[in-house]
Amino acid sequence: MNGEQQYDADAGSSVEEVEFNWDEYLEDTGATAAPHGSFKHVDTSLQNGFAPGMKLEVAVKSDQNTYWVATIITTCGQLLLLRYDGYGEDRKADFWCDIMTADLHPIGWCEQNKKILKVPEGIKDKIPDQEEFLQRVLKGACSAPANLLEGLHRGKNPLDLIAPGSRLELQNIRDSLEAWIVNVVENVGGRLKLRYEGLDDSDKFDQWLFYLDPFLHQVGWAAQHGYSLQPPLAIRSLKSEADWQEILKKVKVEEEESSVPTDLFKDKPVIGVHSFSEGMKLEAVDPMAPFVISPATVLKVYNEKYFMIQIDDLRPDSTTSQSYICHVNSAGIFPVQWSLKNGLHLSPPPGYPGQDFDWADYLKQCGAEAAPQSCFPLLTSDHGFKENMKLEAVNPVDPEEVCIATVTKLKDSYLWLQLEGSKKPVPDCIVSVESMNIFPVGWCETNGYQLRPPRKAIVNKQKKIAVVQPEKQILSSRTVHDGLKNQELNSSDSVVINGKYCCPKIYFNHRCFSGPYLNKGRIAELPQSVGPGNCVLVLKEVLTLLINAAYKPSRVLRELQLDEEAAWHGHGETLKAKYKGKSYRATVEVVRTADRVADFCRKTCIKLECCPNLFGPQMVLDKCSENCSVLTKTKYTHYYGKRKNKRIGRPPGGHSNLEVAMKKPNKRRKRRKHFFVHKKKRSSASVDNTPAGSPQGSGGEEEDDQDESELSHSLAQDRDKRKRKLRTFSFSDDENKPPSPKDIKMEVAEKLQLDSNPLEWSVADVVRFLKSTDCAPLARIFLDQEIDGQALLLLTLPTVQECMDLKLGPAIKLCHHIERVKLAFYQQFAN
Repeated sequence: MNGEQQYDADAGSSVEEVEFNWDEYLEDTGATAAPHGSFKHVDTSLQNGFAPGMKLEVAVKSDQNTYWVATIITTCGQLLLLRYDGYGEDRKADFWCDIMTADLHPIGWCEQNKKILKVPEGIKDKIPDQEEFLQRVLKGACSAPANLLEGLHRGKNPLDLIAPGSRLELQNIRDSLEAWIVNVVENVGGRLKLRYEGLDDSDKFDQWLFYLDPFLHQVGWAAQHGYSLQPPLAIRSLKSEADWQEILKKVKVEEEESSVPTDLFKDKPVIGVHSFSEGMKLEAVDPMAPFVISPATVLKVYNEKYFMIQIDDLRPDSTTSQSYICHVNSAGIFPVQWSLKNGLHLSPPPGYPGQDFDWADYLKQCGAEAAPQSCFPLLTSDHGFKENMKLEAVNPVDPEEVCIATVTKLKDSYLWLQLEGSKKPVPDCIVSVESMNIFPVGWCETNGYQLRPPRKAIVNKQKKIAVVQPEKQILSSRTVHDGLKNQELNSSDSVVINGKYCCPKIYFNHRCFSGPYLNKGRIAELPQSVGPGNCVLVLKEVLTLLINAAYKPSRVLRELQLDEEAAWHGHGETLKAKYKGKSYRATVEVVRTADRVADFCRKTCIKLECCPNLFGPQMVLDKCSENCSVLTKTKYTHYYGKRKNKRIGRPPGGHSNLEVAMKKPNKRRKRRKHFFVHKKKRSSASVDNTPAGSPQGSGGEEEDDQDESELSHSLAQDRDKRKRKLRTFSFSDDENKPPSPKDIKMEVAEKLQLDSNPLEWSVADVVRFLKSTDCAPLARIFLDQEIDGQALLLLTLPTVQECMDLKLGPAIKLCHHIERVKLAFYQQFAN
């Protein structure tokens, strides 16, 4: 991705990219979804054409040659729950049937086809006169649609009938009322991608509209209502008039094949009669850029249903006009002063002198009148939407995109929506609650369409919920300091827990022992605390900071990785680490509830072999309760590094209740001849229990590369120990495991005597040394890469393989000689 390879945190595991999940997102943000009932157009699109109360004729189960009238009780997709007429309110004989397989027909079918209508046996006694009963129950009854019970459309959802290739007529809302044929390119849950007839594969002028849009009609609508069929001005010049007429002839020939049933449009909003006049002023939102409210003018009145509005522009040199066709129920038109009454900003027309727009002055200046209040429909606030609710909404700038949207403001029946995750950031959009460009949570997933996930969603949520506080702010008062000393926060800094999912502050106690994986200097640079906030967010931020504070982030990520065989108690989060230009990913278990946070922090510390108080809900000021300051790194590493299949008693230094993470013992290979050969593969289920710092402790990943200052500090600190005891050394971690007697004998046999300190070797000295070994052909690489003595001592097997592009055999031979130099260095010069 962007040229950067993705690696898993462990060789044997694979973690897929986490998909956006609405349930988790709502829980993490503490938001609620807008109610499904608020999206009337979506509810309409889900109806299958059958409704409770409709009647039909059904074959009687006991006698398949006879039929009886039944009423639809409820519908579920292509399944209908039916009740024979005559059972009244008795539900015991209700039965389900599949439209596709059951013998179902509209009312009157038996009479037309000479079939027998006969009362079922169960209600024979209740209906003495069949003819009189049928006349009574069928009077004014609504029959189920015949086209959905028979023929090609049987059992299909009406929406499915608008298939790609279907043709419709679309009014041109920008410059005239003329209509033109459009082809359906795609149907996503009733949201149609439309292409003008004649443009073939060109998608430049494609539009997305919901099928119930008032300007979209079945083929033949224009002729029926007296409108001409003309291509829009934007595409008219692309073909000659003769070509357009030829296209119309072709459409008429193929009309039956591509037509859409007229029943589909029965639920379209009915356009009422308006009372606007030319020249009237009003406030309006341009539907193509619905970000501001602007003064506008009724430019033209076409008839009693349609009129054209133009957004005012006072610039004399303006060449483009923002005009569009409206009807009385069009969204985004308001009476004069509506913005002022609702405390909203009205954007002055371009070219207006000054910033303080005044409607009275403007009307006088233009010599116009304001459209009266009676011209506008009544606005309602009874719609179910509330601030901070989440939904899915079309990006008006790029209608291909459907984004996560948050309601930031409400005024009457209008919403201000903040779109998240759009390719290009857009301002808050102004939409009507009846807009057909907004959808309930989960609509995209249900219809198989790509929802734009929030951009850097976790970062944004952490900014809102998990507050990172610097140390100087925490210790700003004497009272707080004294309170923390006793492990109790005073009222000015107390943890406010809003429910069981709210995590308290998590403190980084950098004075505590940091263990073999975490860099103490980097821990000290972390913020004093993270939180309070949502548990998942706070703990994910804490773990991310710890991973980035490691000598080797990929190794820490592997230690935290969820064991496939472990019991699942929390919430899986994908964490990432970067090391040497590579990216690693792993699923880490994070608890969701506040009551488990302290235990989670403690167990995570134990996994990382550091003091159990290094981070957690308690702040350590003067002295750690675990007394970790008196312990050396060697003792800590020795304690944590013991084989886990042995019972571990009380650790050195007085730890009273330290828990040990029980890890599955790893089967160890026989030692190869040379102690520096690393294991290259691990299964994701196995866990490396070798103490950090030993050559086996690094598993199949690269060893840590410490810089020169860390190296010098480590040498000075451990000088006395190394004089007393021969130890192996690898520049991967802080501490190293004492070798076995077998290793010592092998190393003594291959002892190397050096004439000068390798730390002072030049590139030429390194090349000279290599030429004296069986790796002489590789000396040229060291010369080209300018590897001197200090760099030589930092080389490890993974580094050699990766950076020098060597096969395993030559790399092992080379590392053997490098390890001999390291050993001789410690024996001769480290003290």
